[in-house]
Amino acid sequence: KLTCFYYDNGISIDGEVQSWFSDDTPARFRAYGWHVIDNVDGHDAAAIDAAIIAASAETARPTLICCKTRIGFGSPNKEGTAAAHGSPLGAEEIAATRARLGWQHGPFEIPEEIYQGWDCRPKGAEQEQAWLQIRAAYGEKYPELAAEYERRMAGDLPAGFSAFMDKLLTDTQAAGEKIASRQASGQVIAQLAGQLPELIGGSADLSGSNCTNWPGMTPVTATGGGNYIYYGVREFGMTAIGNGMALHGGLIPFSGTFLIFMEYARNAARMAALMKQRNILVYTHDSIGQGEDGPTHQPVEQLANLRATPNMTVWRPADSVETVAAWRAAIEKTDGPTALVFSRQGLPCLGRDESQLAAIARGGYTLVDSEGEPELILIATGSEVALAVAACDMLTTAGHRVRVVSMPSTDVFCAQDAAYQESVLPSAVRNRLAIEAAQADYWYRFTGLDGRVIGMTSFGESAPGGEVMKHFGFSVENVVSVAKEML
Repeated sequence: KLTCFYYDNGISIDGEVQSWFSDDTPARFRAYGWHVIDNVDGHDAAAIDAAIIAASAETARPTLICCKTRIGFGSPNKEGTAAAHGSPLGAEEIAATRARLGWQHGPFEIPEEIYQGWDCRPKGAEQEQAWLQIRAAYGEKYPELAAEYERRMAGDLPAGFSAFMDKLLTDTQAAGEKIASRQASGQVIAQLAGQLPELIGGSADLSGSNCTNWPGMTPVTATGGGNYIYYGVREFGMTAIGNGMALHGGLIPFSGTFLIFMEYARNAARMAALMKQRNILVYTHDSIGQGEDGPTHQPVEQLANLRATPNMTVWRPADSVETVAAWRAAIEKTDGPTALVFSRQGLPCLGRDESQLAAIARGGYTLVDSEGEPELILIATGSEVALAVAACDMLTTAGHRVRVVSMPSTDVFCAQDAAYQESVLPSAVRNRLAIEAAQADYWYRFTGLDGRVIGMTSFGESAPGGEVMKHFGFSVENVVSVAKEML
């Protein structure tokens, strides 16, 4: 059952009232099989109440209630004009509006009768006490289940979660599997689902491509609950529903789509950040490397957009190991959303020692270091990290001292103390080359104006992914050539 409201905010243009919506809206919804109640006076509380009662009586179809209104209703001189929409009425017009509406009370003064009619505190207190009694009785009868409920509603993670993720990280490094980070993400999700019964996933009609589903998941259907939602092609709705679940508490929602389709979900993703909610956004097919799909499906500016959003943490892992660390950070972050950005193409597992494994959680770390003070630092994320390592090998063989910094999360790195940032990116080393198959300008904050960036300043092209990457300079040969120019 669904009840929707449609408001026809009439506005006068050249003396004629124009509708903000099509006049055939009620007829079109009737043709779709909806129950439509139209021509309701949107300024008459009794008429609206009657419409809601009529809508509630309809149980077989959704209802559309069409309310006719006038913008700036009650204003003698501005009702029905754009002036009532985009600017204050002004003191004189406010006084005139109050007189026309018969409102004799001062600003912010609420008459006692109205206040009492809307005061739900007594009823709410009564309902709260009834709920607390039910919860207490449940806790006495089922103490373990009650404790689990309290844990989930508090947003706490199970005991042993940290140790489990530590082991998963080291095991993944030891396995050394070459795999697309989207597939690595799917493997991590399967592990997390066994540890976190509150985890609930989904995808916008791309479950197989996003690798957001896992063996043993239970789809949510019209007749039964589960822990996976097939959202269909509705990226905004999917992300907004994740926000709602996070706000309710007791659940850790995640959902997936292609990175380029973040554009459809942008408003809901921004709201997750604005509300500081733990909504995990899985974005795959992360670069121009999916060349066959053409520039419409190749994200370029989306990473910079996400990184510029306050409270939004963004991870673009270089391999399966960094994918584990990224997922762990997303689960453990409770004060905002996380965007996990994964590749379609396979990525080699990079070598790391124990200290480097631990340093991944700091967002950026030295993956390959030089003998002595580096004369050049290569900074990369995602699929371009392996490219940077290969270029480093060639430059080192040629006698240059080169450091490779993997920076899967720029915002996490920037949150580290100044001493750590200096240890990774020493200010004395001005030769810095950033490499990422996305919008280039963002990286000058790390390279400085003396540095260089191999990135995107245009949209992509249609061709096999490898050819597109090479065409735009994402090749070992080009990285080495640019680096030698700098040296």
